[in-house]
Amino acid sequence: MTRGIPDSAQLLSMVFDRPRQAVAGAQALLAARPTPYDASIARQAIGIVWRDFGDITAAVDQLTRARRLAARSGSPDREADVLATLGIALIQAGRSAAGVRALNRAVALATGPTAARVLFRRAGALRILGRHREALADVRQALPALRRAGDQLWTARALTLRGLLHASAGDPRRADTEFAAAEQLFATLDHAHDSAMARQNRATTALLQGDLPAALSHLAAADRRFRLLGTPMPSMVLDRCATLLAAGLPADALREADRGLRELDRRRGQQTRRPELLLIAAQAALAADDQVLAAERAAAAVQLFGRQHRRWWQQHARLLLLQAETGAAVLPAGRLYVRAAALARQLDADRSVQAAQAHLLAGQLALRAGRPRDAERQLAAAALARRAGSPLARAVGWLARALQAQAAGDVRGVRYACRRGLDTLDAHRLTLGATELRVQVTARGRDLAALAQRSCLGPDGDPAGAGGRARGRARDLLVWSERWRSVTLATAPARPPRDRQLRADLAALRAVARRIGDDPADAPARRRQHRLEQRISERVRRTPGAAAATAPPGGLRVAQLLDTLAGVPGRQLVDIVEVDGRLHVLLCGDGRVRRFQAGRLREVVTEGQFARTALRRLAFGSAAGTDPRSAAVLAQTAERLQRLLLAPVLRHLHGEVVIVPPADLHAIPWSLLPVLHERPFTVAPSAGAWLRAEQLSPPAQPKVTLVRGPRLPYAAAELAWLRTRYPGATVLGDGTATIANVLAALEGSSLAHIAAHGVFRGDNPLFSALVLDDGPLTVHDVQQLRRAPYRLVLPSCDSAALTAVGADELLGLATALLPLGTAALVASPVAVNDQATAELMAALHEQLAAGASTAGALAHARLACSGDPVGYATGCSFVALGAG
Repeated sequence: MTRGIPDSAQLLSMVFDRPRQAVAGAQALLAARPTPYDASIARQAIGIVWRDFGDITAAVDQLTRARRLAARSGSPDREADVLATLGIALIQAGRSAAGVRALNRAVALATGPTAARVLFRRAGALRILGRHREALADVRQALPALRRAGDQLWTARALTLRGLLHASAGDPRRADTEFAAAEQLFATLDHAHDSAMARQNRATTALLQGDLPAALSHLAAADRRFRLLGTPMPSMVLDRCATLLAAGLPADALREADRGLRELDRRRGQQTRRPELLLIAAQAALAADDQVLAAERAAAAVQLFGRQHRRWWQQHARLLLLQAETGAAVLPAGRLYVRAAALARQLDADRSVQAAQAHLLAGQLALRAGRPRDAERQLAAAALARRAGSPLARAVGWLARALQAQAAGDVRGVRYACRRGLDTLDAHRLTLGATELRVQVTARGRDLAALAQRSCLGPDGDPAGAGGRARGRARDLLVWSERWRSVTLATAPARPPRDRQLRADLAALRAVARRIGDDPADAPARRRQHRLEQRISERVRRTPGAAAATAPPGGLRVAQLLDTLAGVPGRQLVDIVEVDGRLHVLLCGDGRVRRFQAGRLREVVTEGQFARTALRRLAFGSAAGTDPRSAAVLAQTAERLQRLLLAPVLRHLHGEVVIVPPADLHAIPWSLLPVLHERPFTVAPSAGAWLRAEQLSPPAQPKVTLVRGPRLPYAAAELAWLRTRYPGATVLGDGTATIANVLAALEGSSLAHIAAHGVFRGDNPLFSALVLDDGPLTVHDVQQLRRAPYRLVLPSCDSAALTAVGADELLGLATALLPLGTAALVASPVAVNDQATAELMAALHEQLAAGASTAGALAHARLACSGDPVGYATGCSFVALGAG
């Protein structure tokens, strides 16, 4: 180094770890009038930094000038080295043909170790183009030469590239072996950027093996390292999108892809990234059931990949486009089948991991088009995926096998394949610690569960046969409907790590929530809240599943369910099942299961929305709400709901009832239905969840906790009265109702009553909360409990509001408590009148203190407070969740 100017030999080693210093040093060297040889290195260093981290057009200009200077230097190896760098830049600028020509010229010029490095770079360029076999041949030729030359850095880079090529071929084990060897070499070298890339690549293999928490952890670690270096990696955006998609979070993946596209435009970066981002955005839109957006993004990706001569990538974009067009039914199935079959053949030839998905699509289209032989062939090819690969890929293979059996009329084969596919997803689900990710995995099994349900019905939707055969099919439908309903509630979530940063973020979230409570229009606080929630979610998602967690063996045991129901004379369970939009009612009790056909799901959802709106109007005593005509409209709505849901079983109901609705119907105001209004009943997410709650034992020693949150004028008198009913209770309020105090008091309580404002977050249900003295008590906080209260009363608005996610799952504050030991919960899914609620709670606790069941106590309180419209609406707004 002379007078602060770095030697030219140093510049190329600085470009990744210290890009700003490399550019500054190169510019200083150019200002010193260097030789053509040194000037070519300076221009090349600037070009590499701009190529990988900035303006690709400017990078091509710098590298073109570097190539001219290298040619003037008289060194073929210098010119070959620059040509290789230029070739990659041209490809990344979308000029693929020119890039490949430059790389081929570089290979012809280079000698010795330079030739090996040039071959490695051509392999990397060929990988970008999707020419994987040619890329692998170049790497295999380059590696021995790099090892003989003792070039550890480029050997590690070549091993990394070979690992990426194995990963593209769907071979994570070989990829992981290569990455491990590369990481070991990088550890001996002072190259932080390459080390960060090694960590990023470990995320790729973790994802291929189905280990989402590990993939998320590796990406987070790599991202931190890149940020410290000041070298943002465009490939990180793609890896994050792929991981979010695998986690079942397509909306998040789509936002990330769109953010990447905006950043690409801002930086004028690598144009090869644009179609890749469009492709993954199309995947995300398709997963979110937005076929129009998926087709739009996929079509744009197809066009751009074509312009860039990237046939392998273009075939994958065509698969996404075809899937979107199939979902939108824009063309006859026969025409779509021809395209799908041709695409499957091409992906087979490319040894793509997506070939199974193409065969599955072709098989489904062949079935629609009435081509059974073609369907059999395509589905058999797709079914091979069940034998290897990630859990999600194997589930696709089992779905193909189930469809194959269905087409052959093999009911046992359908159920066997569905069971194996769901078992595969169950095992994968339990590797995840975060509830959010567990529930999303269930969406992957929706088609398998639906196929099994259909196998229990005849062609017209009725059980085939009569007598014992029909009864047997009713039991089968119950078992299969329960197999994939609210399965996340069967096991408690793994507790997120109690690390310092997570605690700090939760504390900061509470502080910003208090600011928003004081000033809802505080825009900076809202933005801060969003950032904190995002950070907390990301940390929790990285939590691995508990090692001891296991799925309940064998699914629902019908005999056990019927025996438990018989423990209370006359008690029945009404399991409402949705199959292809039609509702079926399974009435369980008196030692048998009977099936009845009810209305359409869509009609019930519409009537339920009307009913909730009318209840809110009555609860707050508006002029319109107290109008007799409004009450009449509400009564008519209740009658329509009852007819659509329970009309076939009305004459069979004769005692206490347990209602098990599909996730989309949990918000129905069940107490409005005339047949239920005066009857003790509970609502449960699944028959299995009810059975587990019913079998819970209360704590040996009674422990009552009473909590009052801030800004509740009626709660002080309410808790004062409750204190007289429960003299030994722990009472928290007036500044003592903090998160820490409340969680400590709730731990192992036999009964808890928390009067606090409820905040339901439909956009992010795990941040639904109860507002306490120092901020919101969220689901993330509640999940720290070792044992939740055995019986819990939440008199606040929206405390039972839940979001339907996954296949048939529910997320919210109420469902967070059920796997943690809460047997029964009284709460409201809608806004309620505080004064009327206080009266209802007094009547409820009178009965609870006298030893009544939760369902019985709520039914008594509901009738006691129904003397006026507001009291009636308030009573109908609350529901008992869990067991009685």
